[in-house]
Amino acid sequence: MIAMKKITAAMTLVTAAFAAEAADVRLISSTPAGQWVDCGSIELAEYDNTVSHDVMVTRYGAQTMLGFGGCFNELGGKALKSLGKEERQRVMEMLFDSEDGLNFSVCRTPVGANDFATEWYSYDETPGDFELRKFSIKHDKKYLIPYIKEALAINPSLRIWASPWSAPQWLKTNGHYSNRADAINGLDPSKEVPTGNDQMILEPEYLTTYSKYLSRYVTEYKKEGIDIFMLQFQNEPYTFNIWPNCSWTPAGMTKFVGSYLGPEFEATHPDVELWLGTLNTDRFDHVETMLSDEAMSRYIKGVGVQWEGKDIVKKISETYPHLPIIQTENECGDGSNDWGAAEHTYWLMKKYIEDGAGMYMYFNMVLGDDCRSSWGWKQNAMVVVDTKSKKATFTPEYWLMKHFSRYVQPGARRLITLGNNYNLSAFENEDGSRVIVVFNPDETVRNMSVSLGCDCVMNLSLQPKSFNTLLITE
Repeated sequence: MIAMKKITAAMTLVTAAFAAEAADVRLISSTPAGQWVDCGSIELAEYDNTVSHDVMVTRYGAQTMLGFGGCFNELGGKALKSLGKEERQRVMEMLFDSEDGLNFSVCRTPVGANDFATEWYSYDETPGDFELRKFSIKHDKKYLIPYIKEALAINPSLRIWASPWSAPQWLKTNGHYSNRADAINGLDPSKEVPTGNDQMILEPEYLTTYSKYLSRYVTEYKKEGIDIFMLQFQNEPYTFNIWPNCSWTPAGMTKFVGSYLGPEFEATHPDVELWLGTLNTDRFDHVETMLSDEAMSRYIKGVGVQWEGKDIVKKISETYPHLPIIQTENECGDGSNDWGAAEHTYWLMKKYIEDGAGMYMYFNMVLGDDCRSSWGWKQNAMVVVDTKSKKATFTPEYWLMKHFSRYVQPGARRLITLGNNYNLSAFENEDGSRVIVVFNPDETVRNMSVSLGCDCVMNLSLQPKSFNTLLITE
């Protein structure tokens, strides 16, 4: 046995003891041959302190889980629109229904075009329109807003947050939505803006206008019945690529949030949280620089990270324990949509969550046909729509997400686990139910014993290449 003295004082005692005779344990398993298979009940044995076990699920909690979700991308909405009414409803329920679906509680949406939009656009492409008289979200009303509204019809409590990929072109130093030249975007190579430079024009008139632009977006979406509860002001400020994006330096971001965006939202949308993100960098010193700025830090309510940001989640969590951290976009793959992609995503989910992230977001919930973006990049999706046959299929990553999202509720606490098996994550919901997600990556059956503290023991026999969820209730 591993001594309980290894549990630190910073961890919180959150659970009550389970009696073996009173608890019910349900096992659900997914393999390449069959997904979301109800394997029935697992019998609990009495705990015996003379016997060692592979894993102990302690009564001690780490971070609070804030939810699971995905991103409403325009190409996903377009693919869904190609389906008939019944098939479309089936897909939406499989994503958002609390019983049969993924039970997503929080989702992301872009502010203007992202790399999975149908084309480049912003809400105001009129140069010099500092009063935003030409501002319009009309473009979003074709695919994006209907997509969000259908999700809200199934789950009215779904929370939506937003982030822009690019500001209007006339607010940027190179007058272009992208920062890297390519034939597909028409940017002159002499106007590239690599990472480490500010692509936004940092003059007061421009930053004031952009802060009002983002505020106006929240206002116009509210008129559509879509409440934005949180804004992360830039997707991947460290990206140098051919689709909509924008390079920022820490100094530029600090200036914008502390002197413009923060005061604007404090005045117009004080109920909308401003987060630092979405950060795709492993430069923790940059995070420190920004959060040490008094003007900026007073407005920042949390930190969002993706891609390279996964390497500094633990450091951020340890240094700023008062700030929640969320993973904002999974590593999107290459359109393979196979079991190997799901395994890769599993390890990412486990790392982010164990390092302190309280939320995990999938990027493309839905894509059509070959899953290719308007800028030529194939990515993975949880649902792939065949626009010719008008049918949708659910990929292995859909089922992986369900193994976490279906039963781990917002407000759950991640439970500390001890032992030599690192393929297991455990949570306790506010109603006292526990959820354990365990992966067997082997080609053979894996037998393992899991003790629930010093209360009782589960002896498991996990199928080869399987994702497994155990729901433990009294």
